[in-house]
Amino acid sequence: MPKIAFILLAHKDPAGIIAQAERLSATGDFVAIHFDARSSGADFDRIRTALSPNPNITFATRRHKCGWGEWSLVAATLDTVRAAVAAFPSATHFYMLSGDCMPIKSAEYARAFLDAEDVDYIESVDFFASDWIKTGMQEDRLIYRHWFNERSQPRRFYLSYEFQKRFGLTRKVPEQLEMMIGSQWWCLRRETIEKLLDFCAANRDVMRFFSTTWIPDETFFQTLVRHVVPRAEIRSRTLTYLIFTDYGMPVVFCNDHYDMLLGQDYLFARKISPEAAELKERLGALWQETGLHFAISGEGKSLFRFLTGRGRVGRRFAPRFWETEASMGRESRLLIIVAKKWHVAKRLTEAIRRHTDIPAVDYLFNEREANLPDLGGVETSVSKRLRHRRALIRLLMDEFGDARLAICADPSALDFVLDFASDKSDTRVLYLDTEFNNDYLRGHVRRVGLANESTPPDVVERLLPVVRSDLTHEADRLRDMGFAHYFEISEKRGAKRNASVLAAFLDVDEDLALRIVSTPHLFED
Repeated sequence: MPKIAFILLAHKDPAGIIAQAERLSATGDFVAIHFDARSSGADFDRIRTALSPNPNITFATRRHKCGWGEWSLVAATLDTVRAAVAAFPSATHFYMLSGDCMPIKSAEYARAFLDAEDVDYIESVDFFASDWIKTGMQEDRLIYRHWFNERSQPRRFYLSYEFQKRFGLTRKVPEQLEMMIGSQWWCLRRETIEKLLDFCAANRDVMRFFSTTWIPDETFFQTLVRHVVPRAEIRSRTLTYLIFTDYGMPVVFCNDHYDMLLGQDYLFARKISPEAAELKERLGALWQETGLHFAISGEGKSLFRFLTGRGRVGRRFAPRFWETEASMGRESRLLIIVAKKWHVAKRLTEAIRRHTDIPAVDYLFNEREANLPDLGGVETSVSKRLRHRRALIRLLMDEFGDARLAICADPSALDFVLDFASDKSDTRVLYLDTEFNNDYLRGHVRRVGLANESTPPDVVERLLPVVRSDLTHEADRLRDMGFAHYFEISEKRGAKRNASVLAAFLDVDEDLALRIVSTPHLFED
């Protein structure tokens, strides 16, 4: 059965480090600690005094002053690994952790997981061909020498960098290496660690090369493991669960993330909020539990993308310059029907087409088929329609020969609703307030990719309140925007009351509006 030596890099919270090391070693595993030399010596003495009596805990022989993006992080890791290899001859796996990490599985589960396959777990993808680096330097990380810390010495960092670029002072990547990149949080077998340390001792030129690359903790182990281990024995993934925002910042987990974290296919998670005392207590106790079953759902990252995606899809309030340059015309009237249940909105537009002479199309910015006329090819692509929205509306009005047009919009698409409402045309917004029962929410969870047919039912049920809250938030935002011409009909209201609102929205008489809202099964799922 595997025994894990945790390589713990920390720089703060001595009480938390002591508790973490005691918890991890209590199950018979090992911990090797590096405490940043930039941190308080008194804090380090406190940690060492508390943990030195424990035979399953050791310390790096040297404390490095670590800086983000520097070689010092790799040097600290290597020294801590060497200390662990020497102190714990029975350790079979070496697992890289930070002080912000917590277990999201039990030790029993972790050992069984590692025992299932004789492989290494390290995210390791092609440095040049992959899209792992989203922004900033790529090749320049390697071909130029970086002696200064970009955060603490930005002026020196960029002066040195620009000087080398100006005079062409580049260098080659060592020929024997295929450069890889990935997360710094890995779990490697003992034989891999020993091969890697032997390689480091025998190849000082490679060590010199990496020591002046930028952010080497993302490339050093990721490249060398591929060099010393057959690819078939590497799983290119991390066992530590982490999510990064679009700005490259790690998402911080809080007390209410406990159930979600346990459902992810990982052994540890980072970063745990320093204020999440309840979460830390529950996860800390989890490591020593036995006989637990973990239902793996894996919805965490898709849930994060779903919720934060509202900031990219529907919560962008500033219109693009080319969207504001066109106008639909002062005499035109745009009728926007906003509904989360698309089938309800499309029943209403169909009834409008049947009972009135008002041109009405469906979700023209979401669906290819939206009851559009032939527009010379523009109608064949949603992306084409999105490029010049106001111009498209003018084109449709010209095609229909009418200054009025009804369209459908999803409540998440607040950006273009706001854009249209800011135009000098007469823009009216009608919100269809519909009920969302649990059956609808279960279907919605699958439609937006938060779950699939194999997702355990209890995980789907756990997602329902989150999705319901998001749908409520969308509706509240729409109501709070203060549109000059805002209307709302609801399945909870009677037909006559809805007809009165619809008559004002469409500018038709109430008898006609009543025939429209009396459409059979209008609000039904």
